[in-house]
Amino acid sequence: VQMVESGGGSVQPGGSLRLSCSYSGLTTLYRMAWWRKIPGKERTFVATITGSSSSTTYIDSVKGRFTVSRDNAKNTMYLQMDSLKPEDTAVYYCNTHPPIAAWGQGTRVTVSS
Repeated sequence: VQMVESGGGSVQPGGSLRLSCSYSGLTTLYRMAWWRKIPGKERTFVATITGSSSSTTYIDSVKGRFTVSRDNAKNTMYLQMDSLKPEDTAVYYCNTHPPIAAWGQGTRVTVSS
């Protein structure tokens, strides 16, 4: 199982980014999730999506700003992040939920003016 995250970068508050996660070695049945690690804190999940995309969940702090989606034909998951805030600064990872795969390198998101 391999996860490869991409799409991070530096943006100003209020900006947008779209993260991508390319995964292999998994069936489409797995619930997937975006996770993030803020310096000095534990890694936590940000958003989840079921295998069929029928259900998504978000942590309260990103509801209404982030949207998770997936394309099973491409083995890819996305995270559209709008209205970004400085507190969203973190390294973002993808994995199943709960996590069963080795963590990838992640993609860094920096929100700063």
